[in-house]
Amino acid sequence: MTFLTIVVRGLMRRPVRTGLTLVGISIGIAAVVALVGVSRGFEASWERGLKSRGTDIVVSNLGSALTPKPFNASARDRIAHLPHVAATCSILVEFMSVEDAPMMMVSSREWGSFGWKSLKLISGRMPEDAAEPAVVLGQSAAEVLKKKIGAPIQIETKELTVVGIVDGGGAMENGSAILSLSLFQEITDNEGKINVIDISVTPSTTEEEAKRLCDEISKLIPEARAMVASEHVRSSQGYRIIPAMSWGTSLLAVLAGVLGVMNTMLMTVFERKQEICVLLAIGWKRARIVRMVLWESALLGLLGGVVGVLIGAVGVEVLERTPSFRGLLEPELSLALMAISVAIAVGVGVISGLYPAWRSSRLTPSLALQG
Repeated sequence: MTFLTIVVRGLMRRPVRTGLTLVGISIGIAAVVALVGVSRGFEASWERGLKSRGTDIVVSNLGSALTPKPFNASARDRIAHLPHVAATCSILVEFMSVEDAPMMMVSSREWGSFGWKSLKLISGRMPEDAAEPAVVLGQSAAEVLKKKIGAPIQIETKELTVVGIVDGGGAMENGSAILSLSLFQEITDNEGKINVIDISVTPSTTEEEAKRLCDEISKLIPEARAMVASEHVRSSQGYRIIPAMSWGTSLLAVLAGVLGVMNTMLMTVFERKQEICVLLAIGWKRARIVRMVLWESALLGLLGGVVGVLIGAVGVEVLERTPSFRGLLEPELSLALMAISVAIAVGVGVISGLYPAWRSSRLTPSLALQG
């Protein structure tokens, strides 16, 4: 009988208890995969949206809220003339309920700016001018709202018409309702207000020059902050809370798995006390007994990790397709995240087995004569 066979037999001795322990570990690892994958996907999706619009620098006051705080639209005039600024696009963006969708991004853009030119028309047309009561929908938003060309759409108290369906180049853009800035300012009673300025820099601008430009813009617009697009979301207080909460919630679930594995291994050592003593009596060293218990707990963690990764991936896929989150989520389930999750599960197993392994090593061969 091989060492691995003994390890596997130890786990199969109580299959129901082992199965319940696997469920506990799997739930914790599924939480890691789902929550961390969603938070990473949010960042990646936002960056792709900025890149698809041709945005190099973002000027906003993105604090702890989902959307930046509004400021005066005249701020754009203070920076439009600066060297390396090729074009600007004033934006007012909000997350709000739109008809049956409990939360959808409504993005209004300065008419004629580069923010409109990046949209790829799939069907219909673009609005004729800034005053037309019209909206274009990202393809995900159109599916969620079940809207076709010519359909009415209610945004706040205003009824508009869907004139086009577009591909915005990213999940956030494709899940948005897009209309002219002046029209949305009127609808939301925010005349003269914006909360984002997208800036496209000249092609020859270096990364160092772009960062110096950000510093200069931040001085000219003290009510907001300019950042290179790739750093915009990561630097916000609101975004930093998301991954912190994701890992925090996940680790609480993993802690429950630790306690479950430890309980299982302690019970296993207690029930197999005589067997372990016999092994010691026939010449097994205490270090080998410790390795046996640790191997069992590590194998338990490995199996729980693999199952947890599968549950997490399937769960995220289901969540992504639900109407409430469709167009808002584009999880990033990389192989690296899955490998880290399985490694965490194995680590959980090993750590949980340390105390039971130590207890098993304290047994004496003479106990084999009892019972």
